[in-house]
Amino acid sequence: MRERCEICDAEDLSLAHPAQLLTDLNNPDNLTCWVSEPTTTTTNISPSNVTLTLNLGKKFESNNRGRTWIPMQFYSSQCENIYKRPKDAKITRENEQEARCTDARSLSPLSNRIAFATLEGRPSALEFEQSPVLQDWVTATDIKIVFNRLSTDQNQIYWLEENIQRFRRDNNNSIFEIGEENFLNSKFGEQMLKERYFYAMAELAVGGRCKCNGHASRCVIDRMGRYACDCKHATTGLDCEKCRPFHYDRPWARAGADDANPCIACNCNLHSRKCRFNAELYRLSGYQSGGVCLNCRHNTAGRNCHYCKLGYFRDQNKPITHRKACKPCLCHPIGSISRNCNQTSGQCICKPGVDGPTCNRCAKGFQQSQSPVTPCIRPPPAENALFDSKNSANKEECDKCKASSTRLTHKRFCKNDYAFHLQVIGRELINGWAKYYIKIISILKNEIKNEDFGKENNFNLIESGEEMAIWLSDKLLECKCPKIKVNINIQQQHLKLLLLILQQITTNIHPKIN
Repeated sequence: MRERCEICDAEDLSLAHPAQLLTDLNNPDNLTCWVSEPTTTTTNISPSNVTLTLNLGKKFESNNRGRTWIPMQFYSSQCENIYKRPKDAKITRENEQEARCTDARSLSPLSNRIAFATLEGRPSALEFEQSPVLQDWVTATDIKIVFNRLSTDQNQIYWLEENIQRFRRDNNNSIFEIGEENFLNSKFGEQMLKERYFYAMAELAVGGRCKCNGHASRCVIDRMGRYACDCKHATTGLDCEKCRPFHYDRPWARAGADDANPCIACNCNLHSRKCRFNAELYRLSGYQSGGVCLNCRHNTAGRNCHYCKLGYFRDQNKPITHRKACKPCLCHPIGSISRNCNQTSGQCICKPGVDGPTCNRCAKGFQQSQSPVTPCIRPPPAENALFDSKNSANKEECDKCKASSTRLTHKRFCKNDYAFHLQVIGRELINGWAKYYIKIISILKNEIKNEDFGKENNFNLIESGEEMAIWLSDKLLECKCPKIKVNINIQQQHLKLLLLILQQITTNIHPKIN
């Protein structure tokens, strides 16, 4: 077969043979090919490696964009000598991810075409969806074809004979003077051989499908100009390799022939928009659910935002998905032990003696105190007699005393000359006398003149907040009129009692008044 000699010039488009011609349209009327640069220096040394790299722009069915290359196939008539691999090695399930070495001439001796299929001869090819080994084996972002050495054939001999004859004509048969072997090693012969050694290929066809892990049926061009899968099943990513946000109730998985393995949204009862996956919870649930909700709103809490947070309780009239499913406890800050309440009933935890759903009142049999520690206490037991009947006053000497409490009305306020707000804070019994400790809470009215009690008195010096002691006789205690209880505020203008108190305060004539 005779060769056709042409001039190749990379700077002239009509004479150039770039790599782009490998993937152009195959037109029988306009056959094209790629030709590498001449790379050899002598007849005994093979040319340097020549590499063709096809960037696919996406993972198709090296996971790291060309940083690591994995051999897929070797073609050579000297597999063991050149690549240290046995020729036509048998592929089993244990080594089906390894590259084979084959003599290309034995595959198609009458053709210049070579076809390679990634799954051909692989035992797990029929179970591809269940074989992660083969799924990784067929995944590529780039394809690289490396030419390691040329094979010499009769065409090379023909080429040498033709050029030797031309050299004889141009140099007056001087070839015989230096010899053919010396001619090949001469500068002129070396240059002729260098121009002779190159690689060429007419067409490169690569078939594949986008790697979408079974979650897409097509690829589209994204905003960045990249191939991206049109993901379904709540997946996302260029390869549908992860779950969409908030769809982390179970781990991502590749779709199979029997199960699409879609990503599942977290169950947050409409109270959260973020969640994360917890592998331990997923295992404990029997591999059913592993989502954990984050930043629960509407006063909810829990991995699924399924109960009310502290300080709130469930409104049983609304579903848990309602925005107002949780109501505030409103526990009284003094009457309750804490701000938390029963999640179902809303009952606050009350202090001893305190009652009510929010702990805002004293229980039956208790009365309010001024202490924030024990806001409700039991009243002291009633005393039938403070003194012996022998030394007490005659019952007949007691005036009539109205049992009902006296309220300070507007009419009484205007009628009397004074009105005080007192608090009895303590009592002590000493030798037939009762010593009451009182505190002036406020002076509501004071129109008593000092001369009414004597010039030596200074009644107007009484001020709010003062504390003092009052002594009462056994007659008043025996008659129990009015009834005076400890830790009880008194707002009244009972003339008989208060006049006596005022006299004792202002005159300071009783020997037992402090």
